[in-house]
Amino acid sequence: MSIFAFVKLHAPLLPQAVCFMTGIALSQWLHSVVIGLVATFLVLLLTYPLRHYPRLQTLGLSCLTVILGMTLGARQRLMPIATEETHIVRLASYWRGQLLDNYREWGISDEAYGVVAAMTLGDKSELDRDLKETYSKVGAAHILALSGLHLSIIYAIISLFIGWRRIRILSQSFIIVAIWAYALLTGMSPSVTRAALMISIYGLLSLGYRERMSVNTLAFTAIVMLLVNPMSLYNIGFQLSFMAVLAILLFNPLFNRLIPQRVLLRYRSVRLLWGMTTVSVSAQLGTAPLVAYYFGRFSTWFLLSNYLVIPLATVILYLTVFCVATFWWTALQQWVVAALSAVVAFMNHGLEALSRLPYSSIEHIRFSVLHVALIYIIIGSIYLMLSLRFPKARRIY
Repeated sequence: MSIFAFVKLHAPLLPQAVCFMTGIALSQWLHSVVIGLVATFLVLLLTYPLRHYPRLQTLGLSCLTVILGMTLGARQRLMPIATEETHIVRLASYWRGQLLDNYREWGISDEAYGVVAAMTLGDKSELDRDLKETYSKVGAAHILALSGLHLSIIYAIISLFIGWRRIRILSQSFIIVAIWAYALLTGMSPSVTRAALMISIYGLLSLGYRERMSVNTLAFTAIVMLLVNPMSLYNIGFQLSFMAVLAILLFNPLFNRLIPQRVLLRYRSVRLLWGMTTVSVSAQLGTAPLVAYYFGRFSTWFLLSNYLVIPLATVILYLTVFCVATFWWTALQQWVVAALSAVVAFMNHGLEALSRLPYSSIEHIRFSVLHVALIYIIIGSIYLMLSLRFPKARRIY
């Protein structure tokens, strides 16, 4: 089976998402939205009669998606939509400010405050420059940027307190609303929006007992976000977020096959450690070329740093929620705040120690767009070889 047939069979939305992104990237060559609309209509007319020729119709739909992406991209570029701050956005900004003020009142150190504010509310304004450099150097900067990891933990926390699980529609609806409220509170960055949309789809699918994410879900999320704002394609956070999740969805099931399933099922500690390893390596495969292209850096100790920050980030988010929830019991809150400060300090000191290790990062990398494309072609070839080696792990629907 060719890679094209494999992708079409297992993730039919992915090629359309790629075509849509390609169209947006090519929109600079389209100087009139009217021309794009006319071309879209003509291709649609030519494609419809080809319904008895599936391959030609697929080609026509791909061309249609590219032209649609060009048209929407040109529309956004030539006639940008003026956005005004709505009442809901102002209200979310107000409550974000109130929570940040509460963080200050806890009496934690400036470093701990900066990390907690960044990890929970997406506010990086108080992060120390040297501390940000340390996180970036060891490959842990992603923990300071709200993303799917953080929203997954928030999802788990909310689910933990939902007692009426028998009414699945009601409980999932409440969780989805809470996730979007939190996303709005943190400023709706592309990575947070992507994660909130995917979690919402996950929650809806779980009502039919389909408890897994897929490449199709990711592709659908990308299409929806780009329909709303085509220029999101050029946002670094959007690119890193989607490439990380795509690599995890593709490579994680394959890497899990490298250790016998009976070992993973028997030893919980091995399963947790290996799961953290496979997710970290998969995400690195997806984002390393882009990080090298934009920032000229590759963190060699990314795996060690993830072993440290992922468990501690989970603890920090739980403790922060607990601190906010115990505002009415000052004595207990102070104990929780002390624990929170200690965990953040431990994480910071651990990352500083890693940053002092020899060759902690490779600096001054100079990649062109062609270099990045070739690297991703190599990574795709590796995926194809692994998928042929472990055919039962190719579950990317």
